[in-house]
Amino acid sequence: MNVYVLEHIYGNDECESENYKFLGVFDSAESAEKAIEFLSGLPGFRDYPDGFLIEKYAMNDVHWTEGFGWDE
Repeated sequence: MNVYVLEHIYGNDECESENYKFLGVFDSAESAEKAIEFLSGLPGFRDYPDGFLIEKYAMNDVHWTEGFGWDE
């Protein structure tokens, strides 16, 4: 089974920052697209319509398998 994670990300060139929002988890890409249709009309989101991202994930799988370290 797969799930579809909806996020919104945009950067500000002046301060080189990135703004990230986790928006939800959906059972289909179509449901995530419907959420984008709704959110696109809201303040902030309508100013950055290209910031929406849908990512497909398999359930019950580990998606980060390399570990991490502070000396990268």
